[in-house]
Amino acid sequence: MPCPSRRAALAVALAFATATAGAAAAPAAGPLTIIVPAPAGSAPDIVARLLGDDLGPRLGQTVIIDNKPGAGGIVAVMAAKTAAASGGDTLLFAHAAVATITPVTYRAAKYDLARDFQPVALVAETPMLFVANPGSGPKTLAEAVAMAKAKPDALTLGSTSRGSIPHLAGILLGQSAGVQFNNVPMSSSGQAIQAVVNGDALVSVDGIAPLLPLVKAGRVRALAVTSAKPLPGLEGMPLAKDTVPGLELTGWFMLFAGPGASPARVQALNDAVNAALRSPAVVQKLEATANYPAGGSVAEARQFLARQKTLWAGAAERAGLQPE
Repeated sequence: MPCPSRRAALAVALAFATATAGAAAAPAAGPLTIIVPAPAGSAPDIVARLLGDDLGPRLGQTVIIDNKPGAGGIVAVMAAKTAAASGGDTLLFAHAAVATITPVTYRAAKYDLARDFQPVALVAETPMLFVANPGSGPKTLAEAVAMAKAKPDALTLGSTSRGSIPHLAGILLGQSAGVQFNNVPMSSSGQAIQAVVNGDALVSVDGIAPLLPLVKAGRVRALAVTSAKPLPGLEGMPLAKDTVPGLELTGWFMLFAGPGASPARVQALNDAVNAALRSPAVVQKLEATANYPAGGSVAEARQFLARQKTLWAGAAERAGLQPE
């Protein structure tokens, strides 16, 4: 039987262990704010809210989605940077263009997400889809490339706004295939879609979500999707890389923490994101919006960001896009 002094020491040790365990398990003190550089109802907003709904219970925090659209994402990035510097529990949910294209096309974009933030996890990817007018347009991506090769600049390829991921996807198609399309960035996704439906542009490119209903209705013809492998529910759709080797292009969403977040906190966030992306309910909801779960380690997120910066910034520079 332990002596009184040993019993007292044991009691103190047990009390300390219990208190320490309780502190480790306790939820963070305040809410978790996720700043999104896009308006409510947009694709980044939808994905951020799907993720936030799952992260809250896992992290023991109330998750607040704070939409800050404007200036190609600069408004949101600067707000997140300021909040992180002041010690707030604030994350940035950035999409591909904000992370890789805005810094080389906007003079006011004085940021580098790899330097000013810490990548937490790649959340989801959304490949691009090339479509054609079903009457006058090409029947396949190979035919589109052949038409552009036979008559450079004669085949109009419409896309969304200058410097967007779809616009640069069209640029990269031509660069990768060694042909010249007449790339026409339009003012909106809706205008680009209407142009190919009307036949004003024979080919167009955008994310899958806005185009798939038109493909199913027969108003546009699907030429190829730029994913690395067949997608759930779209297994019969041609892959662009089978016609133009290496043409694997996606829009994507990544979660970032501030530079002051501890390694343990970044890892905890990464673990929570990966757990969310394994949830059948989250997977189903993401895929219903043509966004496909990614996940992976913190190191993999950093490596992915570096590769994507090289890809998209290089495409913008080769396309002659000057900072505005």
